[in-house]
Amino acid sequence: MKKNKKINSLKDQVPSDSKFTFFENVWDVVRLVPKGRVTSYGAIARYLGAAGSSRMVGWAMNAAHGVRPAVPAQRVVNRNGLLTGKHHFGSPEMMQVLLEKEGVEVKEDKVLRFKELFWDPMQEL
Repeated sequence: MKKNKKINSLKDQVPSDSKFTFFENVWDVVRLVPKGRVTSYGAIARYLGAAGSSRMVGWAMNAAHGVRPAVPAQRVVNRNGLLTGKHHFGSPEMMQVLLEKEGVEVKEDKVLRFKELFWDPMQEL
């Protein structure tokens, strides 16, 4: 896959002291996750050079609702494929509904074929 210059520059940045700047960087990466694929909080944090910041990526996903351009936050799950952020989608079922509209199968709050559908920005960008 061709390297994305904008995101490559993000990869080389150390997250700033500004939480908002980190959130914007997270949102830029999440916007690149293809439909029908999923990634994890940790994969995004590692890509941004902040491996210990998975929880902060989660906060960014929670703050992404209403951001423009839209952020497909439903494509970000935990490292085991669990829909741990589902309670931040208006209804506990909405995250699953959005993923299933994209062809991602979910059973008991877990992405089926998670390893096959996993999109790792370190490998893909």
